[in-house]
Amino acid sequence: QVQLVESGGGLVQAGGSLRLSCAASGRTFSSYAMGWFRQAPGKEREFVAAIRRATGSTYYTNSVKGRFTISRDNAKNTVYLQMNSLKPEDTAVYYCAAALRPVVSTQDYNYDDWGQGTQVTVSS
Repeated sequence: QVQLVESGGGLVQAGGSLRLSCAASGRTFSSYAMGWFRQAPGKEREFVAAIRRATGSTYYTNSVKGRFTISRDNAKNTVYLQMNSLKPEDTAVYYCAAALRPVVSTQDYNYDDWGQGTQVTVSS
């Protein structure tokens, strides 16, 4: 099991940027594929981005491609989500998640551990 704590959320105007961080503790961070999900009010939780544990290959949902970048620093046990050109529709609670598996998944049920979430609000 790994414990995850997100930070970096906040209120930003459309077109602005935020960087979310997710600090992990517990089991070896480098053993986990990491993902970011988000949930807007009244909507289902959705996949945003993920990064593989070994190769560092990244995956994104179409709506954030070219605007968001996921990265990880295994020495710091931290995964990041750099969000640029933010839009009001990006407003949501953002969660990081860890999966003890070699490949990433876009399905939340394939992730084993979750953070508490951080609110991102983009004003128009």
